[in-house]
Amino acid sequence: MKTRITYIAVISLVALNLILGARVYLESAEAADKDDVYANIEMFSRVLEMVRQNYVDGSKVTYEDLINGAMKGMLNTLDPHSEFMDPRKFNDMKSDTAGEFGGIGVVVTLRSNLMTVIAPMDDTPGSRAGLQAGDQILRINGQPTERLTLNDAIEKLRGKAGTDVTITVRRPSTDVVKDHKLTRAAITVKTVRDLNSMGEYKLLANDIGYVRISTFGDKTNEELEDALKKLTAKNMKGLVIDLRDNPGGLLDQAVYVAEKFLPVGQLVLTTEGRSLKEKSQHKASGNALKADLPVALLVNGGSASASEIVAGCLQDLKRAVLIGEKTFGKGSVQSILPLKGGAALRLTTAKYYTPSHREIHDKGIMPDHVVPITFDAMRDLMLRRSPGGLEGVPEIERERIMKTKDTQLDRAIELLSAPPKSTGTKASK
Repeated sequence: MKTRITYIAVISLVALNLILGARVYLESAEAADKDDVYANIEMFSRVLEMVRQNYVDGSKVTYEDLINGAMKGMLNTLDPHSEFMDPRKFNDMKSDTAGEFGGIGVVVTLRSNLMTVIAPMDDTPGSRAGLQAGDQILRINGQPTERLTLNDAIEKLRGKAGTDVTITVRRPSTDVVKDHKLTRAAITVKTVRDLNSMGEYKLLANDIGYVRISTFGDKTNEELEDALKKLTAKNMKGLVIDLRDNPGGLLDQAVYVAEKFLPVGQLVLTTEGRSLKEKSQHKASGNALKADLPVALLVNGGSASASEIVAGCLQDLKRAVLIGEKTFGKGSVQSILPLKGGAALRLTTAKYYTPSHREIHDKGIMPDHVVPITFDAMRDLMLRRSPGGLEGVPEIERERIMKTKDTQLDRAIELLSAPPKSTGTKASK
């Protein structure tokens, strides 16, 4: 009897091993098929040739068009920030970072599969129309954006200065849908400004300085240095850096900004990707201008990417106090990989982490002092502070706009004007 039971048990174990072994084999084979470069390239080549020979409109099926389309589709399946850029788009990207391009002046992304405004740029058609972070662009010239890739939608927003584009915008906070007819402009963006965009850099109450960084471009570092020198000459006692609705930009510029308030050698951020070359540390190089100046940062839901690098670093090190609302939560690094013929890939290759190794991607940064402000109030403040922003605004509306309070900036001035111990902004040791 015992022998029979033992025999049955052995058979059962053998059968189980065969089943599990077969399952593992099939899963391994399936995984191997998915990652078999030759088999999959063969499939791609067959599909390419079938489309090339049989598609009804022969003008659309040159090998160049099909391959470019395939590369765009491949990159678009990864994340909203990776893309294949043909030579024209690559040149547009270089113009963006140089601070010059044609369009309506809004930065957009995909959120819940909807084209969403991250931030309008200062003194542009988008900001003057009152567009806000969080607004959803439903249609461009009547064409639903849900049928477009993010990159194709951006192309439709851009165009020659002086031409018109009509966008249909939904504001989630009110559920109001509204059409805006905007005239495209040549957008030349100065990334660092004073409160009224006049370049005067006057001190605010209690000798507090103020700079607004609207994006991180090629010249942000030198523009900020110039602003800080002007404010220092006026004996500022504290500094407000306004990063609200700043969608980000160049990683190195974010490091340059942060290190102006840090001792040499201080870790600013780390980046980590799949390969060792994507793992790196960025430290302050000794470029500090104001290593002991009390600092406050203003942030909101439109503060993203490079803005979050600066905010996360200075908050971690207790070098600045953050005021406003939770940031956007884009903590990934895009590398530009040039190709032959003038094209390039923009590819997400790493994520960045604050000095304490906080991950920001999809999480954002919570400020030290949460001070809400309405979309309408932010719109009014942008109109009031943009050159020509109040042109054409009815008198009764203008009076209301002039009375709108910037509660976040007021709170920053209050904190910086208090004794240093209560601001939490001393340089870390």
